Amino acid sequence: MKKQVLDVEEIFQSRLERHHDELRWLYMEMYDNSSMFAELCDNLKQFYLKRDKELKISDLKREQDHGWYQQNDMLGMMFYIDNFAGNMKGVEAKLDYLEECKVNYVHLMPFLDTPPERSDGGYAVSDFRKVQKKLGSMKDLDSLTAACHKKGINVCMDFVMNHTSEDHEWAKKARQGDGEYMSRYFFFDNEEEPAMYEKTVPQVFPTTAPGNFTWLEEEGYYVMTTFYPYQWDLNYKNPRVFNEMMYNFLYLANRGIDIIRIDAVPYIWKELNTSCRNLKQVHTIVRMMRMIGEIVCPGILLLGEVVMEPEKVTPYFGTVEKPECHMLYNVTTMATTWHTVATRDVKLLRKQLDIVNSLPKEYIFLNYLRCHDDIGWGLDYGTLMLEGLGERSHKQYLNDYFQGFAGESNSRGELYNADPVTGDARFCGTTASMCGIEKAAESKDKEAMERAVRFDLMLHAYMFMQSGIPVLYSGDEIGQLNDYTYKDDPNKAADSRYIHRGAMNWKLAENIKDVDTTEGKIFQGLSRLEEIRKSEKVFVSNADAWTIETWDQSILGIGRYFEDEKIIGLFNFSEYDKTAWINETDGGYVDLISGEELRPVDVKIPAYGFYYLKRK
Repeated sequence: MKKQVLDVEEIFQSRLERHHDELRWLYMEMYDNSSMFAELCDNLKQFYLKRDKELKISDLKREQDHGWYQQNDMLGMMFYIDNFAGNMKGVEAKLDYLEECKVNYVHLMPFLDTPPERSDGGYAVSDFRKVQKKLGSMKDLDSLTAACHKKGINVCMDFVMNHTSEDHEWAKKARQGDGEYMSRYFFFDNEEEPAMYEKTVPQVFPTTAPGNFTWLEEEGYYVMTTFYPYQWDLNYKNPRVFNEMMYNFLYLANRGIDIIRIDAVPYIWKELNTSCRNLKQVHTIVRMMRMIGEIVCPGILLLGEVVMEPEKVTPYFGTVEKPECHMLYNVTTMATTWHTVATRDVKLLRKQLDIVNSLPKEYIFLNYLRCHDDIGWGLDYGTLMLEGLGERSHKQYLNDYFQGFAGESNSRGELYNADPVTGDARFCGTTASMCGIEKAAESKDKEAMERAVRFDLMLHAYMFMQSGIPVLYSGDEIGQLNDYTYKDDPNKAADSRYIHRGAMNWKLAENIKDVDTTEGKIFQGLSRLEEIRKSEKVFVSNADAWTIETWDQSILGIGRYFEDEKIIGLFNFSEYDKTAWINETDGGYVDLISGEELRPVDVKIPAYGFYYLKRK
């Protein structure tokens, strides 16, 4: 027993010593407070000692295999716990289904305590150490993560660092005039300084939540609220805020969480006369968080939510010597994909993929078609303008298209946060509805349904072809449609994002083995793609990847090469049969989907069809 305790001590000290000097230097540069740094280190040890034995064993294994999450067997799924299975116990009861989906990474959408009527989908956290009552308890979370680990499933959760709910204990004490707690937020007793911030800080929700400050009438103060009035921005200039949030982070990590998604990373640090976005101090905080994780729980991955243009996204990986996030969302590629759907033109998508493929192979992106959030049209408008497409007019076209109003669209969905002044708006809808499955179901058009299902599977096949980790949104595996019932709920009606956050239709899920049903066609098609991705080593993240000229504006070509194996993916974004005018002369190829042998020369591809061509 003594030897075990000694080993534990040695492991912790070794990890602390590895990072201590840099961590102290960054902390003191930021806060110049040695006593608070000493407190932080003491608490790191306590969280490590409290960490479960099985988690410590997993940490040691992952320390030896740094690239454990970079392999071709990773497949994620994200869902709201209540929509998926009612509560955490319900999710635990559905793990066999997740296994059948070949999922080994589940993202549990926000489940920490929030005010029901002011939750922002769970992102207005009132208690970082309490689960929403309707979803279960911390004990249930412990049970769920342990059950997931037994099945080889990694668990991801959201960690909301930028703000708390106004119902959080800190905010309540701040309302009462407690100076110590007021200093954890941004309070102003006059409008002068907030007005100065407003000159340089963009609005996140100019229509539904204009401005960046909220006036508290009873208290006589302005408080910074970047997102919604009930979400108060935390002041990370206060070392107490940083320390306490790190303790919350470690507390949650010790619940068996494998991936921590850092919400709204670029917004964390605020500075007057700046945009309060992507400031250098944010990177310092994330770097310190990375080191703290490697000291206490090195099996944990940090996933950064950075919804910005590409040049502002990649810095959140840090450097090889001083890494920050392990993974980032591939937001721009996702938005560019749907642009390609609406235009049937792959040029911009090719350029975006070329940019991603040129980055260091250590940079791991999460690739997805849809998620819980809206689609913002953050595209490369500099390139589009060279083709005569203006930003405002093109955004208008995209939103019209996906609502089903333009471009011979079969899509269905709704706008989010439309701004009548700027004409800007974002879009909401499920993958299936955006691919035309909803419209085909309404019209009972079998041919249209076949085409829409093929379109849906083609987009997933293309997503699986990208380097990184593919992630499904729950319901996409059965082609679930938009849910318009959110309009009947007064707590949801104003937020059109709930259109794609509908409850899992378990009745339809019973059809997953019946290929005569839409659900069965999609599920079995995805299952085949997942099997291929897992079995073919060219899908590892560090494979060489490039785009291929097909000489047709509607056909995307992607090549992958690893250890003398090569696969070419061809994807037709058009509703017409097309020919990919390629000419690969390095041998014969076989289509991994059909088993058909094909010459990779002027390949004919049906409308919305695709090929996975492997060199024999």
